[in-house]
Amino acid sequence: MGAGHSHAHTDHAEPTPQALAARKKANWILAAVLVPLTLLTLAAMVMMWPSGSKEGITLASPYAAAPGVTFDTGKIQRVVSGNCMDGQPAQQGSQCTFAYTEPDKGGNPVKVVINPDVAKSHGVKPGDNIRYLNLSQAQGAAAGQGSPAYVFVDFVRTLPIIFLALLYAVVVIAVARWRGLRALIGLVGAYAVLVSFILPGLVEGKPPLLLALVGSTVIMIGVLYFAHGFSARTSTALLGTMFGLGITSLLAAWATDAANLAGVGNHDAATLANISDHISISGIILCGLIISGLGVLNDVTITQSSAVWELWELAPQTSARKLFSSAMRIGRDHIASTVYTIAFAYAGAALPILIIVMLYERPLGDALTSAELSEEVIRTLVGSIGLVLAIPVTTLIAVLVVKATGIKAGARGVRMTTGGRVSAAVQAPPRAADDAVGVTGRDRGGDAAGGSETAPDTRRGRRAAVRS
Repeated sequence: MGAGHSHAHTDHAEPTPQALAARKKANWILAAVLVPLTLLTLAAMVMMWPSGSKEGITLASPYAAAPGVTFDTGKIQRVVSGNCMDGQPAQQGSQCTFAYTEPDKGGNPVKVVINPDVAKSHGVKPGDNIRYLNLSQAQGAAAGQGSPAYVFVDFVRTLPIIFLALLYAVVVIAVARWRGLRALIGLVGAYAVLVSFILPGLVEGKPPLLLALVGSTVIMIGVLYFAHGFSARTSTALLGTMFGLGITSLLAAWATDAANLAGVGNHDAATLANISDHISISGIILCGLIISGLGVLNDVTITQSSAVWELWELAPQTSARKLFSSAMRIGRDHIASTVYTIAFAYAGAALPILIIVMLYERPLGDALTSAELSEEVIRTLVGSIGLVLAIPVTTLIAVLVVKATGIKAGARGVRMTTGGRVSAAVQAPPRAADDAVGVTGRDRGGDAAGGSETAPDTRRGRRAAVRS
């Protein structure tokens, strides 16, 4: 020690019996709860899996073309206004908008008549890509008698949507890196469950409450573990998510019946009700109430679980009561912001309905309980209650797990050498809790280590002692 400094070097580090016991204890605690729930959910999913049969369903597709009729695409060259019926004198209200469009398949520009509502609300301009109905070769076409031969159907939005999707993926991966990529892949899997299990099940008349609960649980198990890895904090978040999902499902089932949500006044709901006797509009609404809150519920539970772990790593000596109180202070802020998130998200989606209801000049109470708005109001309330209750439950579970897997200071068992001699066991607190059920390898933040020069080696020795 010529310069008066001692340098500690890790000789070797092996998990202590306390660390191994803590890891095993966490495995058993979490597995004893999650494994049976997962197996029960998968068994229910297998039993309820839809057959895929569409027998008895009669639905005329608006995109089904008659013989000789095709759906073509093209780019608008110029837009003009003129008489709706060629060869006849103009009459009041008979002015129409036409778009001379160059077909993508080649050929001379064609004169496409634009729907009046599209021309008035959004309009068309040169350069727009559109999809139109080609009636020129239809059997019995009356184009020569004044009927339009080319009719606007919709805009072609392929390129803008692909651009936004790629930009979204690039931003997510650039910021979240490998975890962001896994989250995107998990999202694809979630939609696969929705399309292959939940939607066909609703069409076949499966019990909507069980269908939504089972499907949502499978989605949450998949996306949480796939995006965040197998760890104690992820398992804790999953338990909190399942609790919030159960509360949301019960409230949604009660509210759908108590508020008589039947989809009255909704054109799409009326269409579904008329195509099959197996489809329940109330059941579809119930499923929607449950599924709509999954994303926010997942957000608050994984954030709250991570908050508990980070607080514990900064101050491992904190008591369970103080740890819970500190984490709940974070949770309360999250609750406030999340309530706004849900309310504004639903309000934004329902803006046309809100404007119509406003123009009716009805009393606020009547408007909020009307058939047009009651579903959105109940969706907001049910989802908010579920996620608010999930926060303290997730926090409590996380505190119990992190304390159950923690090792008291003074039993580290990491041998350090100073000048070739073995020193006393390191007294710094472990980080065993998060790695108790198999850690993902994520980089952790620094600990509240002392200011001595041995702190870096102490942290390395401590991590080595608790990692599998």
